Amino acid sequence: MRNVFAIAQIVILEMYRRKEFYVLFILTIIICLIMGSINIFNDNQVIRYLKELCLLMIWVSSLIIAITTTARQIPAEKEQRTLLPLLAKPLSRAQLIFGKFLGCWIVSGLALVCFYIFFGALAASREHQWPLLNYFQAALLHWMALGVIVALSLLGSLVFAAPSSNSTICFAVCAAILCLGRYLDQIALSLHEPGRSIVYGIYYAIPHLEWPFEMRNLIIHDWPLIGWNFVGLDALYLLAYMGIFLVAATLVFRRKAVN
Repeated sequence: MRNVFAIAQIVILEMYRRKEFYVLFILTIIICLIMGSINIFNDNQVIRYLKELCLLMIWVSSLIIAITTTARQIPAEKEQRTLLPLLAKPLSRAQLIFGKFLGCWIVSGLALVCFYIFFGALAASREHQWPLLNYFQAALLHWMALGVIVALSLLGSLVFAAPSSNSTICFAVCAAILCLGRYLDQIALSLHEPGRSIVYGIYYAIPHLEWPFEMRNLIIHDWPLIGWNFVGLDALYLLAYMGIFLVAATLVFRRKAVN
């Protein structure tokens, strides 16, 4: 684990030196501040729509940070010719994969904390309340979903040639899951065999990232807390997909030439 944490620390320091997060965070703040300052017809219920838009911005920004940060990890090591020296040390390929994953996941979590603290302060200034447990549940499952996305992007960086193509495919897959994932079982009912079985297979095989995405309704509509047992089961579900993608990435990396 010492080697894994050392690699993760390098990833975190690299993110700290780069400027993408700061630009994205400032841009998100500006957009959210503009939306938060809008007062339409003196209607207090408009705040719900503004909160929904702000949370959508947070999801998009966190996706960009998670995918772009992860997609360049292994290709950058190859381009800078530092991959072979890393593996020449007492560091296995599996440790490198898990270290890169842990670093990118922590970076995504730190960015998420900044986004949610700012959003909570903005919402509290309009509503004069701050349901901390609602925010915690939503942010926790959001972070777990980002872990699945980070693991998927890491696997993609070993399969696809360029970080740009990997990022584009990961964005397309995540967008398809968020927009269509919940409806695949309904679509399957309207199809004939073998299309029905294929769509059902896809429905049960994909990680349903739309479930954590719907947790934003806790904040938008001030819904009561979800039972912690359901939150725990959802977290275990997402952890299982992280493990699947990480094991797949390790197996692909073991058979891949690094020179």
